[in-house]
Amino acid sequence: MKVLKFGGTSVGSAQRMKDVAKLICDGENKIVVLSAMSGTTNTLIEISDYLYKKNPDGANETINNLEKKYKMIVNELFSKEEYKAKTLAVHKVIFNDIRALTLDLFTSFEEKVVLAQGELLSTVMVNNYLNEIGVKSVLLPALDFMKTDKNAEPDYVFIKEHLTATLNANKDAELYITQGFICKNAYNEIDNLQRGGSDYTASIIGAAILASEVQIWTDIDGMHNNDPRFVEKTAPVRVLNFDEAAELAYFGAKILHPTCILPTKLANIPVRLLNTMEPQAPGTLICGESEPKKIKAVAAKDGITAIKIKSGRMLLAYGFLRKVFEIFESYQTSIDMVTTSEVGVSLTIDNTNHLKDILDDLKKFGTVSVDKDMVIVCVTGDLEWTNIGFEAKVVDALKEIPVRMIAYGGSNHNISFLIKAEDKKRSLQALSTHLFN
Repeated sequence: MKVLKFGGTSVGSAQRMKDVAKLICDGENKIVVLSAMSGTTNTLIEISDYLYKKNPDGANETINNLEKKYKMIVNELFSKEEYKAKTLAVHKVIFNDIRALTLDLFTSFEEKVVLAQGELLSTVMVNNYLNEIGVKSVLLPALDFMKTDKNAEPDYVFIKEHLTATLNANKDAELYITQGFICKNAYNEIDNLQRGGSDYTASIIGAAILASEVQIWTDIDGMHNNDPRFVEKTAPVRVLNFDEAAELAYFGAKILHPTCILPTKLANIPVRLLNTMEPQAPGTLICGESEPKKIKAVAAKDGITAIKIKSGRMLLAYGFLRKVFEIFESYQTSIDMVTTSEVGVSLTIDNTNHLKDILDDLKKFGTVSVDKDMVIVCVTGDLEWTNIGFEAKVVDALKEIPVRMIAYGGSNHNISFLIKAEDKKRSLQALSTHLFN
């Protein structure tokens, strides 16, 4: 069985939902994971913001406008009154549940309840539409089987057990429709997966049922070899291994979140990135295979801050690096790049929420300097150290660009450069010219 995920753009209108129905109705059993309709989550965040600000009138007006929008889509999607009425009845309950929250004290728990409604709205529409056109489709509530543990990580034992039981109870179905993003936490409260959203849901489900393939359908033809927003004539990368895809996702490729790779990698389940606007396009296949000695793609991660700690006396002392890293751990701030020398250590972070406190603590160990508004440019492929000359090609491409840091060796699939944000576009274009054109 395959697992297919469709994002908010793919179900962003009645016509898009009908297009998705055509794609998934091919006679094969599959689980289909859906996001909220594009724009819905932003509106639900707006409603939550009104409620945090104790403005129920603003919240209710926004709720009413969103409900009107969904009534229009339902009228456009369905041709039979039976399914139209059935869908509107469920939507009415959902919107009334949101309205009920305007009467109570609003906390982060209630916000997660509000945010969960987008996926509930989209899945009931698609499932009822499939039933209307004669497809044996069953709605599987993600809140019945998708659960996280006390560390906010997927509870795979619970997920596999309850999902398998649900599937076995509905063996006659052709398609199974479920929600992405939303889940229950260890305390049985409505929560969400945060990182990777619906992509992560699809990956977790794929691993739980040992799917033959996980497909991520978006509005882009696979993962490109460079950022098309800055570089002309980019091309989709047809094959990536799991590690290459994870590196690209972590360092800026927006089509996929890096956490989505791990469940499928551990289960050795291929992931295919496909385009709902061009369903015949081959997209990108992510699997365990490698293409030796080949540079695959370039990505860039914005919003980077570089920190240098210089201390000739302390660096060689036992435990110095441990103490430095413990500071970042204490503020739950992850590190992207690290380079060391005899007199100092340089590293980068993308979360500056605790920057002042971190710097204050680091100054106990040496002189500290900071460079803000930086970008990490990542070149990915089969970059084993036996692949002689690849680093020369990359460095030569950036010969006109000031480089603050270079990191290689932590992975066999990535060489990273830290540059100023103002040099990002020029760097991406230069790499594209030298490596791919």
